Amino acid sequence: MKLASLKNGSRDGKLVVVNERLTYCTDASHIAPTLQAALDDWERVAPKLELLAESLSHDAVPTIRFHEHDALSPLPRAYQWADGSAYVNHVELVRKARGATMPDTFWTDPLMYQGGSDTFIAPRDPIKMPDEAFGIDMEGEIAVITGDVPMGVSAEDALAYVRLIVLVNDVSLRGLIPGELAKGFGFFQSKPSSAFSPVAVTPDALGDAWKDGKLHLPLHVDLNDQPFGRAEGGIDMTFDFGRLIAHAARTRALSAGTVIGSGTVSNKLDGGPGKSLADGGAGYSCIAELRMIETIEQGEAKTPFLKFGDVVRIEMMDSDNHSIFGAIEQTVVKV
Repeated sequence: MKLASLKNGSRDGKLVVVNERLTYCTDASHIAPTLQAALDDWERVAPKLELLAESLSHDAVPTIRFHEHDALSPLPRAYQWADGSAYVNHVELVRKARGATMPDTFWTDPLMYQGGSDTFIAPRDPIKMPDEAFGIDMEGEIAVITGDVPMGVSAEDALAYVRLIVLVNDVSLRGLIPGELAKGFGFFQSKPSSAFSPVAVTPDALGDAWKDGKLHLPLHVDLNDQPFGRAEGGIDMTFDFGRLIAHAARTRALSAGTVIGSGTVSNKLDGGPGKSLADGGAGYSCIAELRMIETIEQGEAKTPFLKFGDVVRIEMMDSDNHSIFGAIEQTVVKV
């Protein structure tokens, strides 16, 4: 089942069920007015949405064309957005580029921060920033949306609470991050609003691609219409989503509608750092990682961060090369 929130002038949009190929949708607001309302009452609502999705597949309900530009992020705002760093290769490169060693615990205990969730950017709306000097970067990620998760849940049991999967552009301001982290109190200004894919997908709709708490498909990241990254989501993911959810819920229950991110999708190559697509690697899901490798190999970073007018596109395709979640496509603009 695929769900989306259409723009309707309200903060939370209108819930619709979208067909497999993302071409048509049908109004689901008579079942639940918003996606958050559906998540709050999932056990009762989900079967009704599934029946509506089945009717949609047989052209048995009224439909309208589904346009990704009309979609908000599936949860336009959420009770909680917690972003992990499941691809430890990415973290290792960050630290290596600045000459820092990585504690062994990073391989056994997930990193996670709590981001702002009161406003998410629509998937086709621009990234608005006042200054390029902030070091604007995209971060292509995968995320899950949970139901109500009990405190202390095990990693094995946590996957049962995954309701939906989405893609993410976790916008980061690299120029502001060092100063904030130096204060010892975490991210705030350096992590503005993120954007999510037009469509959220239930685990069963992903078939064999969703296995062991990982999404085993390449994440397509393009920059200015040029392929930038094709990192495989199921490779080099040290912590699966069960581990990430359990980590977040260790000392608190998680409310329905909590969004848990994977962190930047990142692959190694032959046991070492990843390489660009042109050099036979899987490329990168953020500019910072490329700059890290340039620093390590050449002594300095050469690739600039995002400039006004740059266009980022993040998408994932099925085996028939059809878009699964729709595309996050954003232009960086001066506010």
